[in-house]
Amino acid sequence: MGSRYTIGLDYGTNSVRALIVDVADGREIAAAIWVYEHGHQGVILDKDPNVARQHPGDYLKGAELTIVEALATAAKSVPGFSPAQVIGIGVDTTGSTPMPVDADGIPLALSDKYKDDPAAQAWLWKDHTGWAEAAEITKLAHDIRPQYVAVIGGVYSSEWFYSKILRCLRTRPDVFDAAYSWIELSDFVPAAMTDTLAPSKFTAGICAAGHKAMYSAAWGGYPDKEFLAKLDPKLADLRDRLTPRVKAVDSAAGGLSPAWAKKTGLSEGIPVAIGAFDCHLGAVGAGVAPGVLVKVLGTSTCDISVQPNNVKLADVPGVCGIVDGSVLPGYFGLEAGQSAVGDIFNWFVEYVNPTGLGHVELTAEASKLKPGESGLLALDWNNGNRTVLVDQRLTGLLLGQTLYTTPAEIYRALVEATAFGALTIINRFEEYGVKIDTVVNCGGIAEKNAFIMQTYADVTGRTMKVSRSAQTPALGSAVAAAVVAGAHKDFASAIAAMTGLKDKVYEPNPAAHAVYKELYALYHTLHDAFGTEKGQTNLFGVMKKLIDIRTAARG
Repeated sequence: MGSRYTIGLDYGTNSVRALIVDVADGREIAAAIWVYEHGHQGVILDKDPNVARQHPGDYLKGAELTIVEALATAAKSVPGFSPAQVIGIGVDTTGSTPMPVDADGIPLALSDKYKDDPAAQAWLWKDHTGWAEAAEITKLAHDIRPQYVAVIGGVYSSEWFYSKILRCLRTRPDVFDAAYSWIELSDFVPAAMTDTLAPSKFTAGICAAGHKAMYSAAWGGYPDKEFLAKLDPKLADLRDRLTPRVKAVDSAAGGLSPAWAKKTGLSEGIPVAIGAFDCHLGAVGAGVAPGVLVKVLGTSTCDISVQPNNVKLADVPGVCGIVDGSVLPGYFGLEAGQSAVGDIFNWFVEYVNPTGLGHVELTAEASKLKPGESGLLALDWNNGNRTVLVDQRLTGLLLGQTLYTTPAEIYRALVEATAFGALTIINRFEEYGVKIDTVVNCGGIAEKNAFIMQTYADVTGRTMKVSRSAQTPALGSAVAAAVVAGAHKDFASAIAAMTGLKDKVYEPNPAAHAVYKELYALYHTLHDAFGTEKGQTNLFGVMKKLIDIRTAARG
């Protein structure tokens, strides 16, 4: 029997990627990427900076185009390759990215009536229009159902499922009323490819349901109707139309439909795994295990770790959820993250930097500076704070600039700010008993920017490792496909066979770490002062201390 392959479909913020992987050893034989065609860089924007939507048609078109292109590439580069050797498909997506659908499970935006209506599109993860609704949900939960938010860090986010749906109900009741139900992008794609969108067939993934829709077997599934009715009676009615079938990624949504087999050239009936979020399957592709924190670095970051589900875990304030089976079967998946990382660097390069220098040039200049030499300190909240404050109304801050501050110094300060944010997450995990022994990074930043990786090592005082694959979420999806297709008996054996790490590691520099400990103390002061009600209000010493650190660094 010849080699067998699976396909990982990875839906990012701006594009979709198809990756073909050998199930025997994780060798990546072909890939294709397609940028969404609606909106700016695939995102439908508005005058309101909180709006971020996408057209569901792009998800379907992107899957077809990238699979066909990847198969063609494989046929040219691998002697004897045939699409018949592909035995399964896995899917990861951004999230929470819900969309309204009709009684057949078809997104409203695919109809002529709603094709250009922003409210009927997919509400992208970084759509923060529901910030007030998120606060309302949080307050109600603390008042009458504290268990609902205890396992998601104590705060419900505007990035999540019910915040967006309730926002639609409040601002566009016509669209809400036209929708039979709402489904996540991570559930939509597997269901579309297996012809199981109809409510009688539709299955949701525990990853999205558990982390973003407060689903738990402990209280009978989704939040109860009494709770939802206090938000709005129509939201309570919607609960009856949310699927009761919720499974993990070791299950199949179904077999590839005849229509999709014809579109792609793949074999009809091959299993398509239940979908999950990109960061969770990225963790799988990076070899996640207890004690390992996987950082999926991109426009934002998502930090994932796992713990055996027979271990009693404390509720961790500020995290994005502790959900059984959301990453690996038999393990609690713990999720945290930062709302902007690569987006912050892009913002500075594209909108603020007057020199015209790009990332490469600014990185080179920034890397010549010593820790503390710039005298700058920033807060990494340009798109709000996902963890540990869970407050999307927070904004960025740059402190310490003078008439001599350079773009490279600012760029370095922004990199350091994201590293301080990463350390805050690690500290929160460990404060509540989740030990982090190893940090594995993946994504474009980890692949391309040694300066950022070294800064993260120096700030956190931990060794930074990098996933072997440049396409870790797509690889994780391919791993899930290999499991549901029966190529591996379980995730442990699939991960052992198909994933790995690069030889290059980044060790912390003790001298740099000592300086960053001082800077982090100042960062933490600003973090609490601007992000919490109990933070220090007298910030008189912060600027002076930055100057002292700058003076010492410059000698």
